[in-house]
Amino acid sequence: MTDLAQLELDLIQAIGQTATTTEVEALRVQALGKTGTISGLLKGMGAMSPEERREKGPMINGLRDRVGAALAAKKAELEAAELDARLLAERIDLTLPAPPRRRGSVHPTMQVMDEMIALFAEMGFAVAEGPDIEDDFHNFTALNFPPKHPAREMHDTFFLKPDPETGERKVLRTHTSPVQIRAMRAGEKAPAPWIASGQEPPIRIIAPGRTFRKDSDATHTPMFHQIEGLVIDRDIHMGHLKGTLEAFVARFFEMDQVDARFRPHHFPFTEPSAEMDIRCDRSGGRLRLNEGEDWMEILGCGMVHPKVLIACGLDPDEWQGFAFGMGVDRLAMLKYGIPDLRPMFDADTRWLAHYGFSAFAAPNLATGLS
Repeated sequence: MTDLAQLELDLIQAIGQTATTTEVEALRVQALGKTGTISGLLKGMGAMSPEERREKGPMINGLRDRVGAALAAKKAELEAAELDARLLAERIDLTLPAPPRRRGSVHPTMQVMDEMIALFAEMGFAVAEGPDIEDDFHNFTALNFPPKHPAREMHDTFFLKPDPETGERKVLRTHTSPVQIRAMRAGEKAPAPWIASGQEPPIRIIAPGRTFRKDSDATHTPMFHQIEGLVIDRDIHMGHLKGTLEAFVARFFEMDQVDARFRPHHFPFTEPSAEMDIRCDRSGGRLRLNEGEDWMEILGCGMVHPKVLIACGLDPDEWQGFAFGMGVDRLAMLKYGIPDLRPMFDADTRWLAHYGFSAFAAPNLATGLS
């Protein structure tokens, strides 16, 4: 039988000579690990007679407890000494200048959206919002989309699972036009405080927000941002629409005036409908507005369709209006020279450091937008 007193003396001396916590751990494994010296003594108790177990058991268990306590005390002592040494070595000189810190930036999309809201606010437009998840009525039916219109197909629209009770399929809104419907339906109560509620004409609102379509390339992403505008009043005509948009585009690009043209187009919710182009020059890898012989489409617009007015409870013989919509991300690309739309959604801080804006550079019409 091992001399327990001598074994304890040797272990206590070895513990006292350790200089690091690593050495303490190694000694613990040597003594108390699965194959350790004291562990071996404990395993050997199974072969002892009952009389020997009664005699040796308390002695071996006491040895284990005393050695374990000595190891724990030594480890705590060494850890405290290592912490004191580390704190002494890592002392901070508060008189030194602070290291440079990366500053946050405003995303170009948010900057441009703020610029557009500031411009339209000056023109008398209020901001209205709506839900990202819409029903078929607000997203399609009230906007005069026929039942078999391509926009209703799965390949173009993100549909949610049908409601188990009604069978209705909600959609991720494909445009912010449903906000216009909510604003025009005077008897419709808003389901949430931040959603546009119906009101009596005259109406003059813009609806900024996220929209969703199944499309992805250098100039399209599945999620993008739009701002749509709506004006409802008496005696509204196409001249009001053209004047509003020409004034906005000129102010947005910070020019005195803009060379624009309106091409006939088709949208289910406007009649007549048009797309607005601005004259530009793309030669030399640069985009220059009001120069050259090229034309670039930037937005869609038109007079509100009588069927849309009727769906919202308005008499088209009494009320007329115009609507327009434009992509915020696309306008950010044009104004600030961003060649590809996809990195705008990559969450790359290096890209944002290059194209981002200072949080203190809020759009201001008095001193300039950008």
